[in-house]
Amino acid sequence: MKLKLLIGISLLVASPAFADSVEDVDKILCSTSRIVVCFEDGECIDSLPWEFNVPQFVVIDTKKKTISTTEASNENRSTPIRAIQREDGMLILQGIEAGRAFGFVIDEESGLMTVSVARDGLSVSVFGACTRA
Repeated sequence: MKLKLLIGISLLVASPAFADSVEDVDKILCSTSRIVVCFEDGECIDSLPWEFNVPQFVVIDTKKKTISTTEASNENRSTPIRAIQREDGMLILQGIEAGRAFGFVIDEESGLMTVSVARDGLSVSVFGACTRA
């Protein structure tokens, strides 16, 4: 329990240090720091991204309307963004792929990111930070 608390606090302290303003930027690099996976029976698992095959870094390109893994990752993963909206200082992205719906909310001033992914019987919350690519 103490280890989880220590990890949680360090992530909260470390995340803002890596975030940056992404106002009026078309290409953004985002890093995932923590995920929570919840199942329909109510069980939730607090985990690190790589334990559930969530990329450590993604590049969001609002002009191309894509979210992709970085070239250095050698994963070659990309998904289309169906909707992009900027509202009240937030960049909001939504899409659907492989039976999953996703939504990103990125605070443009701080660069802090919250992501939600849902599929039948499972939801995933991802937290991280973004900067200019």
